[in-house]
Amino acid sequence: MREVAVENNDEAFRFAERLFAGEFDMVIFLTGVGARALQKVVATRHGEDAMPEALRRLAVVVRGPKAAAVMREWNIPVAVFAPEPNTWREVLAAIEGRPERRLAVQEYGVSNERLIAVLCARGADVTKVPVYRWDLPEDTEPLASAARLLAAGEIQVALFTTSIQVAHLLRVAADLGIEAETRLGLERGVIASIGPTTTEALEDFGFAADFAPSHPKMGFLVKETADRAPAMLEKKRS
Repeated sequence: MREVAVENNDEAFRFAERLFAGEFDMVIFLTGVGARALQKVVATRHGEDAMPEALRRLAVVVRGPKAAAVMREWNIPVAVFAPEPNTWREVLAAIEGRPERRLAVQEYGVSNERLIAVLCARGADVTKVPVYRWDLPEDTEPLASAARLLAAGEIQVALFTTSIQVAHLLRVAADLGIEAETRLGLERGVIASIGPTTTEALEDFGFAADFAPSHPKMGFLVKETADRAPAMLEKKRS
């Protein structure tokens, strides 16, 4: 996967104009890289300090530590920090009961329609601010090779570290004409998911994650999967 900036990002400029006009009570940052990308776009018209200064006047919510680190760099107080596993569900729980109703949500990759739907159901006026989208890597051969190996039954364990990887794997497999075989290869092996959001994506595509680590971090995922995969594979195959 790769992140591709949204060209001619009119939504970002409209967000900035409304932010400066005081039309938001709360801004939710879902990723650190997205926060930086948004600031970079806004700064092209309004300067480096305009967005951070405006954010200091309202409630800022961060989904995880990377977005929180960006806010510290900008000297912006964080009103709400969503705890681990840092998914949209923790964001919703963390802001439940707060009075803010005019919200902006910095999006990443694809729009989280579940998050937006619940916020709207709570009576919020939600503005989505897309910053970048996910696309296939420029070189898709490693992904195609993985699909072929899965289809041939030569991969025993598959680790997914973000939700879009599931869609991209099946997209490449479909282009190769081996989607059904790739799906079967995944189902016969151990499927490890880094956390709830990726697990939901797997479920959306018809897969059940066999394992998720104790913390949604790469190191925990790799070590704990390595420790437990042989037993899980044996149990699954029996």
